[in-house]
Amino acid sequence: MALPSMEMSIAAPKKQAVVLLSGGLDSATVASIAASEGFAVNALSFSYGQRHSFELEAARRVANSLSVAQHRVVNIDLRAFGGSALTDDIEVPKGRSSDEMEHGIPITYVPARNTIFLSFALAWAEVLGSQDIYIGVNALDYSGYPDCRPEYIRAYEEMANLATKAGVEGRQRLTIHAPLMHLTKAQIIKRGMELGVDYSLTSSCYDPAPDGKPCGQCDSCLLRRKGFRENGIDDPLPYPAR
Repeated sequence: MALPSMEMSIAAPKKQAVVLLSGGLDSATVASIAASEGFAVNALSFSYGQRHSFELEAARRVANSLSVAQHRVVNIDLRAFGGSALTDDIEVPKGRSSDEMEHGIPITYVPARNTIFLSFALAWAEVLGSQDIYIGVNALDYSGYPDCRPEYIRAYEEMANLATKAGVEGRQRLTIHAPLMHLTKAQIIKRGMELGVDYSLTSSCYDPAPDGKPCGQCDSCLLRRKGFRENGIDDPLPYPAR
């Protein structure tokens, strides 16, 4: 007697995306967005001589929580150039007002950092056969960094599609996704909470204690805390008492 035929459905492999993952609130949200959009997340972090290197431990925790396909940490040393409070012996500004943050480019800007990071992401995307890079830049609550603006991302994407063998041969048409670009910090947090991001795993502080405890007063801490307040919830990180 013939057995009834059974059709087996095999799920198509997920598309690959390279996601820049610093370990901060924004990048954790972006990684979760990429996963929710059906991508296999290949997380890319950098040890670049940053004073807030505790963020790399946060990046590992976030990557583990999202069960990413891969997580690579690339070592480069931007202290060779300095020029930033994050990579040089320059004091991190503390206690700045919203008005102060909205004017000028702060000393926590790291020269060409996003250009360097995106170049590594572009190289990995070509190797993976990926058409998609995700980055957590933001043009609203971003402390004035020039490499967080939409015109910068558009220009880099145009350049990237001229820069690779895969692009020239027509095998790759790269898209740089910046889904947080026009969101406030409060809106970013709300979106992340909808996706189940565990923000207790993240680290945003520019000048944390050796154990990773945030200072609570740098621009990044202040913007983060403001975002949680505007959502009517407490930031899960342990800030010093004031």
